[in-house]
Amino acid sequence: MPPIAGPTRSAALLTAALILLTACGGGRDSTAAKAGGADGYPVTLQNCGRTVTVDAAPQRAVPVDQGSTEILLSLGLADRLAATATWTDPVLKGLEKANAGIPRISDNRPSSEKVLDQEPDFVSASFESTLAKGGVAPREQFEALGVPTYVSPADCTAKDNSKDGDGVRTGALTMDSVYREVQDLAKVFGVPERGERLVAELRARVRKATGGIDASGASLMYWFANSEAPYLAGCCGAPGIITRELGAKNAFDDTHEEWPQINWETVADRNPDVLVIGDLTRKSQTAESAAKKIAFLESNPATKNMDAVRHKRYVLLSGQAMNPTIRTVEGVERVAAGLRTFGLAR
Repeated sequence: MPPIAGPTRSAALLTAALILLTACGGGRDSTAAKAGGADGYPVTLQNCGRTVTVDAAPQRAVPVDQGSTEILLSLGLADRLAATATWTDPVLKGLEKANAGIPRISDNRPSSEKVLDQEPDFVSASFESTLAKGGVAPREQFEALGVPTYVSPADCTAKDNSKDGDGVRTGALTMDSVYREVQDLAKVFGVPERGERLVAELRARVRKATGGIDASGASLMYWFANSEAPYLAGCCGAPGIITRELGAKNAFDDTHEEWPQINWETVADRNPDVLVIGDLTRKSQTAESAAKKIAFLESNPATKNMDAVRHKRYVLLSGQAMNPTIRTVEGVERVAAGLRTFGLAR
């Protein structure tokens, strides 16, 4: 996901908070601590190059990215969440009631102090950068307290996050990484059967959306945010999943950067058949909403004569659907429907 500005963190405050939480038993409440000997625990997972061990079913989890939060809510775990943070969109339809009772400690990335104030016993994220230096805090800081951390496999599978920006894909992402995240989190919380049900539902939706479709003649371009130097999708992240599932072509499939910033003249030269536009509600970049993006496209001299703009071939997606999350399935469904409506799919 294109960068979200986070608050400044103080190393001294973080150290003090760590000492305080350690004295309080590592942020894990007594109910969770007593559950350590329950069947199925401890749970040990290999996650993004780390071994994660969870001694008991979390009771005060803090997912610090929207995608991770929506998985946990979809698994029926709202009562186990102490707080949430970092949102780009309204909550997934059907989860409004479950989400309403969970404090949101920040719309963007929270400070580590705000997370630690929740006395978490488990912290999860959708992106490695969220739990790294410059994000909320490095995973080691939480693990030093005995607070396990988890990052979506979709952000570290066949991906190099060591450089600036949103990372570079070394291979094509598939939905299997998202399904694995669902299954891993369900196992951590002691509800593996719910994870299997959710994965089965997601797989069935993809099959239904793509059944019989052939969009091999259509080219797509995905614009997440920013009007000065737009973040557009490279070949192999979540937009790549959508594009491949439909047999279409990504106009920027020659770059492996997750979200490269590309000038408008190059965008116009690629001249895609369809523009897939992020409709975000956050306010950290320019042109976040779809309405602002479309107004820009239709007035900017470099873009207003593009085929997709002249024919108003726009598909609007949530930011979460354009990231590797369970809502990427929503992206497959909406882009497939758009291609059919525009007469670009058989």
